[in-house]
Amino acid sequence: MKRSSPRDRPRRGRARARTWLPGLLLISPSLIAVAVFVYGMIGYNLKVSVSKWHSSVKDTSYEGFKTYRDLMDDERFTQAWQNLLTFTVVFIVGTLVMGLVMALLLEKGARGEGFFRSVYLFPMAISFIASGIVWRWLMNPAPGDRASGLNVLFGRIGLDGLQNQWWQDPDWGMAAMAMPAIWQMSGYVMALFLAGFRGIPEELREAARVDGAGEFQVYRHVVFPQLRPVALSALIIVGHISLKVFDLIVAVAGQQIIADVPAIYMWQAVFQGYDYAKGAAIATCLLLFVAVLVVPYLVHTFRQEKR
Repeated sequence: MKRSSPRDRPRRGRARARTWLPGLLLISPSLIAVAVFVYGMIGYNLKVSVSKWHSSVKDTSYEGFKTYRDLMDDERFTQAWQNLLTFTVVFIVGTLVMGLVMALLLEKGARGEGFFRSVYLFPMAISFIASGIVWRWLMNPAPGDRASGLNVLFGRIGLDGLQNQWWQDPDWGMAAMAMPAIWQMSGYVMALFLAGFRGIPEELREAARVDGAGEFQVYRHVVFPQLRPVALSALIIVGHISLKVFDLIVAVAGQQIIADVPAIYMWQAVFQGYDYAKGAAIATCLLLFVAVLVVPYLVHTFRQEKR
């Protein structure tokens, strides 16, 4: 085997540089933008969160983690996270179930599939602000003659027992708040599941049927296990959307404490209370919770791609 001479090494180095340098130059604007406007802003937010900047007068001197400790003793902060947890659980379960059901209805290639697929996906094209305004009218908690939306509908069809306060209910109001989000994102989850269904080879189903499996057993033991990566992706996407929810709740309920979530508390702390350190600390907590949800998924995906 011929050994390479020392003179060949610089040549190989230049050849490698010619290979990756154009690609690096091509993506360098994006790398710089991400470094400055994502990681740079995260770093600045962390700096503000440990500072003494609690008023409109800028004071970035170091204070430590006092703001974080104060948040742990803040009843409103704790209640906001409880509201967000209720909203997240109902939102994730609702979108996954509705998306899977709609995908099952279209999976067999139903007549008019293109039309129904467009109808299911249409709500996703609407902003949370626009849909929130509509659902604020639908979930109007006013009783009696002042009722509107769903409460009027229930009253006219004789289902007065279903009339309720919706998002103003102290027990399950945040679960009702998740209804507009479920309506809006179920179509997107449906598209993910439908793509997963179409990606399963028909030979696997036929083999199971030849072995005597019924249609229910085919879906339970063959189809649904193949959908685990799709379900995980949908879970991560919907989960991180729910953790950052802000515009939908503001559109439906305004800034009322009964529908408070950390994002609203953060906005009020910064733009109404001028407590920039507290707002930055709440933002950091939200970032950590999103990272806890997203980073394991990214690690899992990276390991799967290396296999």
